[in-house]
Amino acid sequence: MKKYIAVLIFMTVFIGCKQPPKETIEKQPQGADNIAYKWGEMALEATALDTERFSPRPTITSRYLGLIFTAVFDAWSRYDAKATPVYLSGVERRAAAERSIANKEVAISYAALRTLQEYYYSDSALFKKFMKDELGLDPDDNSLDATTAVGIGNLAAKAVIEARKNDGANQYGEEEGSNGEPYFNYVGYEPVNSADTNVDINRWQPKYFSDGKGGKFAPGCLTPFWNKVKPIALKSGDQFRPGPPPLVGSEQLQEEIAEVVELQANLTDKEKALVEFMRDGPQSVQQAGHWLKFAQDVSRRDHHTLDQDVKMYFYNQVVAMDAFIASWDSKMFYDYARPYALVHEYYGGQTITAWGGPGKGMIEMDGNQWRPYSPDIFLCPPFPSYTSGHSTISGGCAEALKLWTGSDEFGEHVELVAGALTEPDDLGKTVTIHFPTFTETAEMAGMSRVMGGYHIQADNVAGLKLGRDVAHEVWKFYKKHVGEE
Repeated sequence: MKKYIAVLIFMTVFIGCKQPPKETIEKQPQGADNIAYKWGEMALEATALDTERFSPRPTITSRYLGLIFTAVFDAWSRYDAKATPVYLSGVERRAAAERSIANKEVAISYAALRTLQEYYYSDSALFKKFMKDELGLDPDDNSLDATTAVGIGNLAAKAVIEARKNDGANQYGEEEGSNGEPYFNYVGYEPVNSADTNVDINRWQPKYFSDGKGGKFAPGCLTPFWNKVKPIALKSGDQFRPGPPPLVGSEQLQEEIAEVVELQANLTDKEKALVEFMRDGPQSVQQAGHWLKFAQDVSRRDHHTLDQDVKMYFYNQVVAMDAFIASWDSKMFYDYARPYALVHEYYGGQTITAWGGPGKGMIEMDGNQWRPYSPDIFLCPPFPSYTSGHSTISGGCAEALKLWTGSDEFGEHVELVAGALTEPDDLGKTVTIHFPTFTETAEMAGMSRVMGGYHIQADNVAGLKLGRDVAHEVWKFYKKHVGEE
């Protein structure tokens, strides 16, 4: 009888105890299964498709990605205890009882959908299909009810889109002198050198590309106004502008041009593969997308929840967007030459060993014939050199992942066939490239641009530092918005 009473008392006490709040016992999908990760995949697919349609435009797609993940963060912030949005206003933080995974998933999904539709509008049907078929949500629900997850997601996207009109990107052809043409060169930049005549060797010179049909063309400077774009977190694009690059006649430039020639003449299969991996090819996701992919590697490795991915992608992509603005500030301020022209200046009339183009391998040639290790249809990035965009964005995003995770450890690798994107009829070996730390990955990205012949070392070194400066400045902004300052 005593045993029966004891059991009864135990059961009464247990049943009477309060259950832990639902939020603490709710099982969260992790890594590739969480919806923030899945929207990251959609954003990457959209970026690749954008490259196919419009050719590489890394500045523009970095802004798209930065704003998409800012909208996602803003929507999510209304279901977090401490976070404050960047652009969303007039929407109250939801009560603790509403901060469920389901509500967060709905809110960030509508924020992602609407911003993807705005920026990657050509693929709107793709995003709607994903929303409906994969997530079971109505892509046509345009509610702006600030008390619902659907409304909060739509409002977050609307706030970002409206706030970023007239931000200098000229997305809508709204800048004076654009005649309504999106991304028109409204600053009137024209290079001092033409593709045929180089009158100032220190300044950027356009180069002829193959059009793939037997003809050639010299592309103009890509988004020469990008230094005018308003950053998200930086005070201005010139906040961390580096000092000037080395000029013709300096010992430093002579040594750095010699380094470019020497590196190319001795490229190994692993180095060729690294150049190609960082340069990318068809359906490229550009530098911002590359580092979003690396962030997703971290998500899978560390089994991130939705909350963690929302915050990490937000910080990572704001760094990428602002780093592009900072890099373009330097590019357009210095209007600096690329190795393509500088090697011709220093080695014209001399016999050197260099890459002769697809199917030719390394051959002896006059220095005037030197070219980057790159296919004919994309010989050299069409904009000034200093600082290297790859170095700036890689330096920044690597530092961001290091700060966010609290460790420099990365541990990823890729397996590639050397020459696949550059000389497909003369393939090298299959090689494995390891990325042990975030810092080393950034430095490998920067050096790949020197080895490929797109930059000298000064472009790389200044770019890495510029990116890291941006990352630390954005970190303060990030900590403020997640409520951890």
